[in-house]
Amino acid sequence: MLSGSISLKSAEAIAIGAFDGMHRAHQELFKRLGDKGAIVVIDKEDALLTPGELRCKYTHYPCLFLKLQQIRHLDAAGFIALLKKHFPHLKKIVVGYDFAFGKNRKYKAQDLHNYFDGEVEIVDEVKIDGVSVHSRIIKEYIKKGEIAQVNRLLGRCYEIVGKRVAGQGIGSKELVPTMNLKVERFLLPQEGVYATYTRIAQKKYRSVTFIGHRYVTDGSFAVETYILEEFTEGSDEIGIMFAAFIRKNKKFDSLHELKKQIEDDIKKAQEILKDIQC
Repeated sequence: MLSGSISLKSAEAIAIGAFDGMHRAHQELFKRLGDKGAIVVIDKEDALLTPGELRCKYTHYPCLFLKLQQIRHLDAAGFIALLKKHFPHLKKIVVGYDFAFGKNRKYKAQDLHNYFDGEVEIVDEVKIDGVSVHSRIIKEYIKKGEIAQVNRLLGRCYEIVGKRVAGQGIGSKELVPTMNLKVERFLLPQEGVYATYTRIAQKKYRSVTFIGHRYVTDGSFAVETYILEEFTEGSDEIGIMFAAFIRKNKKFDSLHELKKQIEDDIKKAQEILKDIQC
Protein backbone atom coordinates (compact mmCIF):
# COMPACT_ATOMS: atom_id res chain seq x y z
CA MET A 1 0.00 0.00 0.00
CA LEU A 2 1.43 3.36 -1.05
CA SER A 3 0.78 6.91 0.08
CA GLY A 4 2.60 10.12 -0.74
CA SER A 5 3.31 12.40 -3.69
CA ILE A 6 6.96 11.44 -4.29
CA SER A 7 7.69 8.29 -6.26
CA LEU A 8 9.02 5.51 -4.06
CA LYS A 9 11.20 4.35 -6.94
CA SER A 10 13.31 7.49 -6.58
CA ALA A 11 13.85 7.14 -2.82
CA GLU A 12 17.47 6.74 -1.75
CA ALA A 13 16.92 6.61 2.02
CA ILE A 14 14.25 4.82 4.05
CA ALA A 15 13.18 4.70 7.68
CA ILE A 16 11.73 1.36 8.80
CA GLY A 17 9.44 0.68 11.75
CA ALA A 18 5.89 0.14 12.94
CA PHE A 19 5.52 3.88 13.58
CA ASP A 20 2.35 3.67 15.66
CA GLY A 21 2.03 7.20 16.95
CA MET A 22 4.40 8.94 14.55
CA HIS A 23 5.77 10.46 17.76
CA ARG A 24 8.84 12.53 18.46
CA ALA A 25 11.22 9.56 18.46
CA HIS A 26 9.92 8.48 15.07
CA GLN A 27 10.40 12.01 13.79
CA GLU A 28 14.06 11.77 14.78
CA LEU A 29 14.43 8.92 12.30
CA PHE A 30 12.74 10.91 9.56
CA LYS A 31 15.16 13.82 10.07
CA ARG A 32 17.93 11.54 8.76
CA LEU A 33 16.27 10.85 5.40
CA GLY A 34 17.16 13.95 3.43
CA ASP A 35 15.40 15.10 0.27
CA LYS A 36 14.93 11.65 -1.29
CA GLY A 37 13.47 9.74 1.59
CA ALA A 38 10.57 7.37 2.19
CA ILE A 39 9.01 5.59 5.13
CA VAL A 40 8.46 1.83 5.33
CA VAL A 41 5.69 0.96 7.77
CA ILE A 42 5.76 -2.61 9.06
CA ASP A 43 2.05 -2.79 9.71
CA LYS A 44 1.16 -5.23 12.47
CA GLU A 45 -2.48 -4.15 12.02
CA ASP A 46 -2.75 -3.50 15.75
CA ALA A 47 -1.94 0.23 15.72
CA LEU A 48 -4.11 2.15 18.20
CA LEU A 49 -2.47 5.60 18.16
CA THR A 50 -2.38 6.15 14.39
CA PRO A 51 -4.19 3.26 12.67
CA GLY A 52 -3.64 2.55 9.00
CA GLU A 53 -2.80 5.36 6.62
CA LEU A 54 -3.44 8.00 9.28
CA ARG A 55 0.31 7.71 9.86
CA CYS A 56 0.89 9.45 6.53
CA LYS A 57 -0.84 12.56 7.87
CA TYR A 58 2.15 13.27 10.10
CA THR A 59 4.92 13.23 7.49
CA HIS A 60 5.65 14.71 4.08
CA TYR A 61 7.52 11.56 3.02
CA PRO A 62 5.80 8.87 0.93
CA CYS A 63 4.87 5.74 2.87
CA LEU A 64 5.06 2.11 1.85
CA PHE A 65 3.01 -0.27 4.01
CA LEU A 66 4.22 -3.86 4.37
CA LYS A 67 1.94 -6.14 6.33
CA LEU A 68 3.85 -8.08 8.97
CA GLN A 69 1.91 -11.26 8.23
CA GLN A 70 3.11 -11.18 4.64
CA ILE A 71 6.82 -10.66 5.37
CA ARG A 72 7.40 -12.34 8.73
CA HIS A 73 8.60 -15.55 7.04
CA LEU A 74 11.54 -13.78 5.39
CA ASP A 75 15.11 -14.28 6.55
CA ALA A 76 17.44 -11.28 6.77
CA ALA A 77 18.71 -11.58 3.19
CA GLY A 78 15.18 -11.96 1.88
CA PHE A 79 14.03 -8.89 3.79
CA ILE A 80 16.82 -6.74 2.34
CA ALA A 81 16.10 -8.10 -1.14
CA LEU A 82 12.47 -7.08 -0.77
CA LEU A 83 13.48 -3.56 0.23
CA LYS A 84 15.79 -3.26 -2.77
CA LYS A 85 12.99 -4.43 -5.04
CA HIS A 86 10.78 -1.59 -3.82
CA PHE A 87 13.65 0.92 -3.70
CA PRO A 88 16.06 0.27 -6.60
CA HIS A 89 18.16 3.34 -5.72
CA LEU A 90 18.41 2.56 -2.01
CA LYS A 91 21.58 3.87 -0.38
CA LYS A 92 20.63 4.33 3.27
CA ILE A 93 18.49 2.63 5.92
CA VAL A 94 17.50 4.38 9.15
CA VAL A 95 16.10 2.44 12.11
CA GLY A 96 15.65 2.86 15.84
CA TYR A 97 17.89 1.27 18.46
CA ASP A 98 15.28 -1.40 19.26
CA PHE A 99 14.55 -2.43 15.66
CA ALA A 100 14.45 -6.16 14.87
CA PHE A 101 13.94 -7.89 11.53
CA GLY A 102 14.01 -11.21 9.73
CA LYS A 103 12.19 -14.43 10.53
CA ASN A 104 11.06 -14.55 14.17
CA ARG A 105 12.75 -11.15 14.72
CA LYS A 106 16.03 -13.02 14.83
CA TYR A 107 18.16 -10.07 13.72
CA LYS A 108 18.71 -6.75 15.49
CA ALA A 109 19.45 -3.29 14.19
CA GLN A 110 23.23 -3.80 14.23
CA ASP A 111 22.88 -6.86 11.99
CA LEU A 112 21.76 -4.63 9.11
CA HIS A 113 25.44 -3.83 8.54
CA ASN A 114 26.00 -7.49 7.61
CA TYR A 115 23.24 -7.69 5.00
CA PHE A 116 22.91 -4.22 3.49
CA ASP A 117 25.75 -2.82 1.40
CA GLY A 118 24.77 0.83 1.88
CA GLU A 119 24.74 3.19 4.86
CA VAL A 120 22.94 2.14 8.05
CA GLU A 121 22.07 4.72 10.70
CA ILE A 122 20.76 3.55 14.05
CA VAL A 123 19.05 6.26 16.10
CA ASP A 124 19.53 6.12 19.85
CA GLU A 125 16.70 6.12 22.38
CA VAL A 126 14.94 9.49 22.61
CA LYS A 127 13.99 10.79 26.05
CA ILE A 128 12.04 13.86 27.11
CA ASP A 129 12.41 14.96 30.71
CA GLY A 130 13.87 11.55 31.44
CA VAL A 131 10.92 9.65 29.90
CA SER A 132 11.55 7.34 26.94
CA VAL A 133 9.51 8.28 23.89
CA HIS A 134 7.96 4.94 23.02
CA SER A 135 4.50 3.95 21.74
CA ARG A 136 4.00 1.55 24.65
CA ILE A 137 4.67 4.30 27.20
CA ILE A 138 2.41 6.77 25.39
CA LYS A 139 -0.41 4.23 25.47
CA GLU A 140 -0.04 3.85 29.24
CA TYR A 141 -0.34 7.60 29.69
CA ILE A 142 -3.45 7.65 27.48
CA LYS A 143 -5.09 4.95 29.60
CA LYS A 144 -4.44 7.09 32.68
CA GLY A 145 -5.81 10.23 31.06
CA GLU A 146 -2.47 12.00 31.39
CA ILE A 147 -2.97 14.03 28.24
CA ALA A 148 -0.31 16.64 28.90
CA GLN A 149 2.36 13.94 29.03
CA VAL A 150 0.89 12.15 26.01
CA ASN A 151 1.04 15.30 23.91
CA ARG A 152 4.56 16.10 25.08
CA LEU A 153 5.82 12.72 23.85
CA LEU A 154 3.80 12.79 20.64
CA GLY A 155 4.83 16.34 19.79
CA ARG A 156 1.19 17.20 19.04
CA CYS A 157 -2.30 16.71 20.45
CA TYR A 158 -3.51 13.12 20.51
CA GLU A 159 -6.34 12.62 18.03
CA ILE A 160 -9.02 9.98 17.62
CA VAL A 161 -11.39 9.71 14.67
CA GLY A 162 -14.93 8.40 14.68
CA LYS A 163 -18.20 8.34 12.82
CA ARG A 164 -21.09 10.50 13.95
CA VAL A 165 -24.04 8.46 15.23
CA ALA A 166 -27.42 9.19 16.75
CA GLY A 167 -27.46 9.80 20.49
CA GLN A 168 -30.17 9.53 23.14
CA GLY A 169 -31.61 12.96 22.36
CA ILE A 170 -31.43 13.87 26.05
CA GLY A 171 -28.52 16.28 25.60
CA SER A 172 -30.31 18.77 23.36
CA LYS A 173 -33.43 18.68 25.53
CA GLU A 174 -32.12 18.50 29.09
CA LEU A 175 -28.36 19.21 29.04
CA VAL A 176 -26.31 20.53 26.09
CA PRO A 177 -26.44 19.37 22.46
CA THR A 178 -23.57 17.00 21.73
CA MET A 179 -22.23 15.01 18.81
CA ASN A 180 -22.06 11.29 19.55
CA LEU A 181 -19.29 9.28 17.95
CA LYS A 182 -18.62 5.65 17.26
CA VAL A 183 -14.87 5.20 17.59
CA GLU A 184 -13.08 2.06 16.44
CA ARG A 185 -9.41 1.02 16.41
CA PHE A 186 -8.22 4.02 18.45
CA LEU A 187 -7.10 3.79 22.06
CA LEU A 188 -9.49 5.86 24.17
CA PRO A 189 -8.32 7.84 27.19
CA GLN A 190 -9.49 7.13 30.70
CA GLU A 191 -13.18 7.82 31.30
CA GLY A 192 -13.72 11.48 32.00
CA VAL A 193 -14.07 14.98 30.57
CA TYR A 194 -11.47 16.67 28.39
CA ALA A 195 -10.79 20.06 26.84
CA THR A 196 -10.57 19.29 23.14
CA TYR A 197 -10.72 20.51 19.60
CA THR A 198 -13.26 18.88 17.31
CA ARG A 199 -12.39 18.58 13.63
CA ILE A 200 -15.21 18.65 11.10
CA ALA A 201 -14.36 18.68 7.38
CA GLN A 202 -10.80 19.85 8.13
CA LYS A 203 -11.94 22.76 10.31
CA LYS A 204 -11.17 22.77 14.04
CA TYR A 205 -13.50 24.02 16.76
CA ARG A 206 -12.99 24.42 20.49
CA SER A 207 -14.93 21.77 22.39
CA VAL A 208 -15.38 19.75 25.55
CA THR A 209 -15.54 15.97 25.21
CA PHE A 210 -16.93 13.26 27.46
CA ILE A 211 -15.74 9.66 27.31
CA GLY A 212 -17.34 7.05 29.54
CA HIS A 213 -20.50 5.47 30.87
CA ARG A 214 -23.63 7.63 31.19
CA TYR A 215 -24.43 6.79 34.76
CA VAL A 216 -27.35 9.22 35.09
CA THR A 217 -29.28 7.87 32.10
CA ASP A 218 -28.91 4.40 30.58
CA GLY A 219 -25.39 3.52 31.74
CA SER A 220 -24.19 3.00 28.17
CA PHE A 221 -20.67 3.89 27.05
CA ALA A 222 -20.36 7.03 24.94
CA VAL A 223 -17.95 9.36 23.24
CA GLU A 224 -19.64 12.72 22.86
CA THR A 225 -18.40 16.22 22.21
CA TYR A 226 -19.95 19.64 22.75
CA ILE A 227 -18.63 22.35 20.46
CA LEU A 228 -18.06 25.69 22.16
CA GLU A 229 -18.45 27.93 19.12
CA GLU A 230 -20.51 28.23 15.98
CA PHE A 231 -19.66 25.52 13.50
CA THR A 232 -20.61 24.28 10.07
CA GLU A 233 -22.03 20.81 9.63
CA GLY A 234 -19.93 18.65 7.34
CA SER A 235 -18.62 15.13 7.03
CA ASP A 236 -19.84 12.44 9.41
CA GLU A 237 -16.17 11.61 10.08
CA ILE A 238 -15.21 13.59 13.17
CA GLY A 239 -11.80 14.05 14.75
CA ILE A 240 -11.26 14.77 18.44
CA MET A 241 -7.93 16.31 19.49
CA PHE A 242 -7.23 16.16 23.22
CA ALA A 243 -5.76 19.32 24.74
CA ALA A 244 -6.12 18.64 28.48
CA PHE A 245 -7.79 16.45 31.10
CA ILE A 246 -10.51 18.17 33.17
CA ARG A 247 -11.97 15.51 35.48
CA LYS A 248 -12.79 11.84 35.90
CA ASN A 249 -16.22 10.43 35.14
CA LYS A 250 -18.49 10.28 38.15
CA LYS A 251 -22.07 9.53 39.13
CA PHE A 252 -24.71 12.20 39.73
CA ASP A 253 -28.05 11.86 41.46
CA SER A 254 -30.01 13.81 38.87
CA LEU A 255 -29.86 15.46 35.45
CA HIS A 256 -29.95 18.81 37.26
CA GLU A 257 -26.71 18.03 39.11
CA LEU A 258 -25.12 16.75 35.92
CA LYS A 259 -26.08 19.92 34.06
CA LYS A 260 -24.46 22.10 36.72
CA GLN A 261 -21.27 20.03 36.42
CA ILE A 262 -21.33 20.30 32.63
CA GLU A 263 -21.60 24.09 32.89
CA ASP A 264 -18.52 24.07 35.11
CA ASP A 265 -16.70 21.76 32.69
CA ILE A 266 -17.46 24.15 29.83
CA LYS A 267 -16.01 27.11 31.74
CA LYS A 268 -12.84 25.17 32.53
CA ALA A 269 -12.47 24.03 28.93
CA GLN A 270 -12.86 27.58 27.64
CA GLU A 271 -10.08 28.78 29.96
CA ILE A 272 -7.76 25.89 29.08
CA LEU A 273 -8.21 26.34 25.35
CA LYS A 274 -7.16 29.98 25.53
CA ASP A 275 -3.62 28.71 26.16
CA ILE A 276 -3.48 25.39 24.31
CA GLN A 277 -3.69 25.02 20.55
CA CYS A 278 -3.98 21.72 18.69
